[in-house]
Amino acid sequence: MKWNKYTIATKAKATEYICDMLIGLGITGMQIDDNLGITEEEKKAQFIDYVPTLKDSDDAYITFYTETKENAEDEKSDSYNLTGVEVVKQTLQISDEELLEKIREELLDASKFMDIGLGTITKDVTVDTDWKDNWKEFFKEFNVGCFNIKPLWDKDVEEKRDLSQVENTDKTIFIDPGMAFGTGKHETTALCIRELEKYVKPNMNVFDVGCGSAILSIAARKLGAGKMLLTDIDPEAVSVVPHNLEINDIKVDENITVLKGDLLSDENIQSLAKSYDFDIVVANILADVIIPLSAVVDRYLKKGGIFISSGIIYTRADEVKEAVVANANLELLDVKRDGDWVMISARKK
Repeated sequence: MKWNKYTIATKAKATEYICDMLIGLGITGMQIDDNLGITEEEKKAQFIDYVPTLKDSDDAYITFYTETKENAEDEKSDSYNLTGVEVVKQTLQISDEELLEKIREELLDASKFMDIGLGTITKDVTVDTDWKDNWKEFFKEFNVGCFNIKPLWDKDVEEKRDLSQVENTDKTIFIDPGMAFGTGKHETTALCIRELEKYVKPNMNVFDVGCGSAILSIAARKLGAGKMLLTDIDPEAVSVVPHNLEINDIKVDENITVLKGDLLSDENIQSLAKSYDFDIVVANILADVIIPLSAVVDRYLKKGGIFISSGIIYTRADEVKEAVVANANLELLDVKRDGDWVMISARKK
């Protein structure tokens, strides 16, 4: 399905006024792009450790879509998923030409009492694409440590259709992450996998905090792990975990528990985790979560148990290291860096 894509070049301070104007003209779905700096409050609220270094700018772009003529007869749905967001179909009573003329007139009037920037309107035609899945084209099989990681949609897997016909050894991990974090290619995930390979022994109990796609749990199980607890605050992650375990011949049974929740605040998860007496706790999350976790993780580890943490941007590695050292029951083992990311491991004394 094709769409007319219109983009207005303006200033950030003018976006609210222009969006209100567009709504008045019948445009009910818009996208705003700007390069304003993120505040410390916003950074903390979104659990962001790493922000790309971009020059702040007050330039902004407002984009909206209208149907092309070839779409006009398609009335099956009132909305379409375009570029990853729900874009409402514009049911306008005027032509695009008339609409653009009205927008130009409104922009000209607005320019008399506010800075609207360039105020130009550019047009493009875009195809309604499943952007949620397009990234799969670039995700090919690769190796991390002793593992060969294969995407489920790889041709050699899809053509055989039946996973039982595809080589599935203890060194092969199939992954279908959906929207959950964890394909294995990110440095933090790779660091954790290599560390699990170093420490996991047969029948060890493993706690995967912030499990994402469950790739770390899959690796741990293929290394011989016994009982496992997987938690994540993201419902999307929790929903894909059983599928990812299943395609790796791992059944969710009495030895594997998957829960949605936050270990730091959920008393039920805390109580359950204490009952396991874990050999290994692995957390590939963010520094802002690992720091408070470091203060209490020993409660869930048996003596000599290993705490593996990553998702740590290098600029915050010292903070996490200090938090680990501050726990008198933990002994710092190792600090490893891959690119901009760091893994820190410790042992319960």
